[in-house]
Amino acid sequence: MTKTAGKLTGPASRKKAGTKPTVKSPPTRVPRRSPAAADAPEDIRDAVSRLKRERILSAAVDLFYHQGYGRTTLEQVADSLHVTKPFIYTHFASKNELLAEICSRAIMLAHESLNRALTQQGSASERLKVVTRDFMAAVLSHQAHAVIYSREEKELAQADRDTINTLRREFDRKLVGLIEDGVASGEFDVADIRLAALSIGGIIGWSQVWFRPKGRLTIAEASEGAADLVLAMVRAKTPPARRKTAA
Repeated sequence: MTKTAGKLTGPASRKKAGTKPTVKSPPTRVPRRSPAAADAPEDIRDAVSRLKRERILSAAVDLFYHQGYGRTTLEQVADSLHVTKPFIYTHFASKNELLAEICSRAIMLAHESLNRALTQQGSASERLKVVTRDFMAAVLSHQAHAVIYSREEKELAQADRDTINTLRREFDRKLVGLIEDGVASGEFDVADIRLAALSIGGIIGWSQVWFRPKGRLTIAEASEGAADLVLAMVRAKTPPARRKTAA
């Protein structure tokens, strides 16, 4: 800018003469998008939604297990996650729906272990051992779920209770079929197959009461020991040892 005869020349003089200076527009802000934004890929949205559901379930399991279903409120579940109740309602319609999800998982673990065993090759004894070992390991690895189910089953809505009982009966039916296979092949000696199946379920189901994570047995040791007891209960026959051939 220069000064001549008491007058300013340059941008200031032009402004005085009525010429408007150029005004730059502020840069447009691009909003940050969360991973679960509406335009995110569906698999990412699903993964984020599943993660949020698991966080809610984990908090509910902890509270239901330690203070009981009746004494736990959704506000407490939300507070433990540092979120609001609407966050929970986005994924679960009610506290009872949370309970139904927790309880159904306990029986679904049993189905998964049984279905894996039924699709495996091997003798009836080998498959029954796998079922018992894997089912018990699943129960003890999710001990809180199993405890909540046995303690709070009466709090379930009738429709949810019926669904879970249907799953339980289906598990018992498949287990009966496996024992029948062992009896038919001559591997098992069982007088009452139905009673044997119910007893196996009782042995595994009761483990959530007596097992202590820091107790005498590890989950693997307890599961392996229970499997051996079940095979003894059905009088599983041990295949004869192979004779050594002379050198």
